[in-house]
Amino acid sequence: MPHVHAHAPHELTEPPEHEHGRPSRSERALEFCAVLLLSLATLATAWSGYQAALWAGKQSQHYAQASTLRIHAQEQSTRAGQLRIDDLLIFNGWLEAHNAGNHQLEAIYERRFRARFVPAFRAWLAERPFTNRRARPSPLYMPQYHPVELSRADALDERADVRYEEGTAAKENDDKYILSTVFFAAVLFFSGISLRLDWRPLRIAVLAFGGTMLLSGFVFVLTLPGE
Repeated sequence: MPHVHAHAPHELTEPPEHEHGRPSRSERALEFCAVLLLSLATLATAWSGYQAALWAGKQSQHYAQASTLRIHAQEQSTRAGQLRIDDLLIFNGWLEAHNAGNHQLEAIYERRFRARFVPAFRAWLAERPFTNRRARPSPLYMPQYHPVELSRADALDERADVRYEEGTAAKENDDKYILSTVFFAAVLFFSGISLRLDWRPLRIAVLAFGGTMLLSGFVFVLTLPGE
């Protein structure tokens, strides 16, 4: 009696998820999800990098402006100190002439007073400094004596503080956008590795985790200011 060979149908020997060499619908859906995650993560990474670069530029710009304002403030402060010395020297000359009774020299010194020094000088004289022990030592201690250069220096320092704070805020935004790329890099990793996995439950779990990371990254980026 001839030996009979039993051949199993072709459909029973192939994996159920592939038919005629083509991936099944569920397989294509998983691949589509992986590609979609890769695409979105790539775009999000590029956007975060672009925003980080913009904020880094803003940081440098604000810090440079703050430094420039500090220099100008120092210049004004130095100028105020120089003018104060000039006022002090001329006033001391006037005081010596006054004590010597040299009214001609006294008048010469008064003509040399700066216009901004005169109000303080007159207010000091109104206190009768030569007879009033409570009078201030000199016009430089009077409230009326306040060189405009000092006001300019204070204003420039305040502007510099604002620019520095803006630079610090820009640095924080830069760091946060760079941090967001960590989320998207993880999505790229998990999406890419899912394409190499054959066990479907594990593949689904990896894609779900990657999707969660992508959503978390999107939520985090949406809380950041754009430039």
